[in-house]
Amino acid sequence: MNILFSALSLGILGLIFGILLGFASKAFEVKVDPKIPKIRECLPGANCGGCGYAGCDAYAEAVVNSGAKANLCSVGGAKVAEELGNILGVSVESTEKMTAFVKCNGNCSVAKENYDLEGVTDCLTASLMVDGGSKACSYGCLGLGSCVSVCEFGALEIVNGIAKVNSDKCTNCGACINICPKGLIESVPISKKVRVECNNKEIGKHVKENCSAACIGCKICERNCPKDAVHVVNNVAKVDYDKCVNCQICTKKCPTGAIKNIFL
Repeated sequence: MNILFSALSLGILGLIFGILLGFASKAFEVKVDPKIPKIRECLPGANCGGCGYAGCDAYAEAVVNSGAKANLCSVGGAKVAEELGNILGVSVESTEKMTAFVKCNGNCSVAKENYDLEGVTDCLTASLMVDGGSKACSYGCLGLGSCVSVCEFGALEIVNGIAKVNSDKCTNCGACINICPKGLIESVPISKKVRVECNNKEIGKHVKENCSAACIGCKICERNCPKDAVHVVNNVAKVDYDKCVNCQICTKKCPTGAIKNIFL
């Protein structure tokens, strides 16, 4: 009899708690906008953070709840942006396709080395060594491939001692930009052919002695650009891609070849 009573009591208590939990789940239910899972399904799932959010889930929520732009997914590109626009019922502005670019051409053939790096396998560690690494140019690519390691799309490789980007594979996710301890990698419009392959900010004859491909801050490019698109800032040439029309005059005038037409 006692066993039956105990079982019945437990059953009644279980029923009461179940009803209470059911009410509580309804009362404290977090409403999820049905657009969020739909948008999440459209996103590629790379979780690269290139959109400025922690991952695809965070971006999907931001698009619906915070009004984040629907064209921020560089991996998905225009196709995903259009799909998100259809879900949201809005027109999405097309954006210029961007690519990562390494501002250094100081390869093994042109850049002087001060010492050998032994046992060092990542760029951050190398940058903390004497003179910021083994290269005489303290601004140059260290060539140890930390950027290559973090690229999920196989868009970077080390060629003759420096990192090079394959723009056909690059999704502009920003992982390589964030990992480079020298700040050598930037995002540029893929349609623009003119690139300054140098980030050296020093001046003097030692600049060219350290690297024969370095920008020497001579301002020949600046004086000859018909669109005022090139200026020497902190002793290194910078291209204003809003003004640049790919005329190539600066690439032909540059005495060290630091400015190049990367499509040739």
